[in-house]
Amino acid sequence: MVLIHCLQCSPFELVKMVALKWVCSPATPMGGRVRRECGSLRGGGGLVKVLGDGSDCGGGSGFPWFLPKEVEKIKDPFARNLAQRIERLPVQTGFSESCIMSSCVKPQIKSEMSPVVLLHCFDSSCLEWRCAYFLLEEAGIEAWAIDILGWGFSDLESLPPCNVASKRYHLYQLWKSHIKRPMILVGPSLGAAVAIDFAVNYPEAVEKMILINPSVYAEGTGNLAKLPKLVAYAGVSLLKSVPIRLYANILAFNGIPLSKKLDWTNVGRLHCHMPWWEDATVSFMVSGGYNVVSQIKQVRQKTLIICGELDQIVSNLFAERLQSELPNSIIRKIPDCGHLPHVEKPNHVVKLIAALARGDDW
Repeated sequence: MVLIHCLQCSPFELVKMVALKWVCSPATPMGGRVRRECGSLRGGGGLVKVLGDGSDCGGGSGFPWFLPKEVEKIKDPFARNLAQRIERLPVQTGFSESCIMSSCVKPQIKSEMSPVVLLHCFDSSCLEWRCAYFLLEEAGIEAWAIDILGWGFSDLESLPPCNVASKRYHLYQLWKSHIKRPMILVGPSLGAAVAIDFAVNYPEAVEKMILINPSVYAEGTGNLAKLPKLVAYAGVSLLKSVPIRLYANILAFNGIPLSKKLDWTNVGRLHCHMPWWEDATVSFMVSGGYNVVSQIKQVRQKTLIICGELDQIVSNLFAERLQSELPNSIIRKIPDCGHLPHVEKPNHVVKLIAALARGDDW
């Protein structure tokens, strides 16, 4: 299919860009944070402190002001709860004179285990971790759900470049400013390419990696990088449409009721309502995107590959190929599961993440 190398990443993300085939065959931080210790518990890998931040963006007190108003329409309770936890942190990148207020979900616990940093798929957001995030906290994991530059809910009104180099450096500066310890970096689908690119360029920041249904063999955005801007914007505007997003959900999940797929469609396209989203997406598209094939054998971190056995988007054969090419890796398959195990089978994924964080033997 022509789309395989068109947009980057997996056919799951590419199906969102089928629109392109049809076309061409405010920004201030929330109030200051007051951090307080609320108690402690003992997780699976050592003493864990539970932290609060004194903000009003968690619990039942409402959503952060900067989220699109469409968040109110979402019914999924896990998505709503996680959305209430999203905040913006200052990240100095040098792209502009001021910091980029960058969206993420910060952990409420401090663990002796390495922090786990959760990336997301192409054109997605931290809400992708809605089903697994709270399970990770219950397991005593210090988890950060990060929005990659150009996607999610950051303040990008003064649009920075959204190419691979900018995404990589933004993540590094966020890590350097706020996380500050070697991390376990988790990347699903195209997020696996983001993780590999980052780990090779900043090995001191990454202790281990977890790659979920990794899409790492596409060679960038291909001919989409050469589209005239007018055509690119026309195609991108269709990317956020309900039919395209719903079709992606139908491909991605097995045995999910239509009503839930519709609601998850609204979750998956929420960030598309950000005023800068189209500009950022076009910026990424014309930049050429991720091509990490030559970097795979440079990875030195211990790596766990997770894949759903019923993935209709990225063949398990690619995960097996990746496992054979990564010097220090193993693969674990989840039965009766499609492209997004962390959404469809979160308990399985959390057990695997927790085991790696604890340092359990392969």
